[in-house]
Amino acid sequence: MSATSARPRVGWRLPPKWVTISLFLLPALAVYLLFVLFPVIQAAHYSLYKWNGLQPLTDFIGLRNYVTALNSSTFITAVSNNLLVIVLSLALQIPFSLSLAVLLNRRFRGRSVFRLIFFLPYVLSEAVTGVVFSLLLQPGALVDSGLKGAGLGGLIQDWLGDPNFVMITMFIIVSWKYFGFHMILLLAGLQGIPAEIEEAALIDGAGRWQAFRYVSLPLLGPTLRVSVFLSMIGALQLFDMVWVMTAGGPLNASNTMAIAMFKAGFKNSQMGYGSALAVILFLFGLVVALAYQRFVLRRDVEGALTVFNG
Repeated sequence: MSATSARPRVGWRLPPKWVTISLFLLPALAVYLLFVLFPVIQAAHYSLYKWNGLQPLTDFIGLRNYVTALNSSTFITAVSNNLLVIVLSLALQIPFSLSLAVLLNRRFRGRSVFRLIFFLPYVLSEAVTGVVFSLLLQPGALVDSGLKGAGLGGLIQDWLGDPNFVMITMFIIVSWKYFGFHMILLLAGLQGIPAEIEEAALIDGAGRWQAFRYVSLPLLGPTLRVSVFLSMIGALQLFDMVWVMTAGGPLNASNTMAIAMFKAGFKNSQMGYGSALAVILFLFGLVVALAYQRFVLRRDVEGALTVFNG
């Protein structure tokens, strides 16, 4: 027998753990680098120039676009509007969604129909929602006629034309659009809590409110914190419905950071300045996300980590 034939054959072996992980990560990493990280770097580069988007990048002005943005009353109003939506969402939208989730978690006839009805607004696109409400809120249209018919004519406002009231109108519409999403999310969290835990609290003498406050609500904490996080990020990115309904008007009263960025870059052909606004919006969202994860979601994230043993 030859030495070659006597040599034992080496069987096929699985690749090392890091190779397997790399092969799974590479496609997602390539997409992330191409469509997320590269545009951010490119926008940061453009923001250092006075550029209309057509001519070569030759007029380098450094950080002047950022100084202009931070001293612009229009952009400050846009930031204030985003923060207003965040505050109102946390104070009104999330508690309302939680209340509905608690009610629809109870057993009663027709609850599936109510879940469907409350979730339906979320299915509509932002553009369709904006067009529909633009028609409903026109002077003398359905909303005004309904209020007059109900004897509430004194509540009629210039819903989309009053600079002092337009953002309240926008928040109501945004809440109508998205409360169903948060309701379903919180409802899923409630259904993940074993019913025996709350029943045990009731047997021990706790009232239904006490059982919810001291038993169900703490267990719902991780889901509630995720819902709050999504609400904050969504408020920072607010664009579609506001643009369709008011385009940031009247008198820039309903501007958001995304609308200010779009107007500067695509309406006024100030791509350098618009890129600076985009970078500021990105940094704003990044700081909020990192701070929220560091101080609020840290315990939830650490509890979800598992060790990969290969």
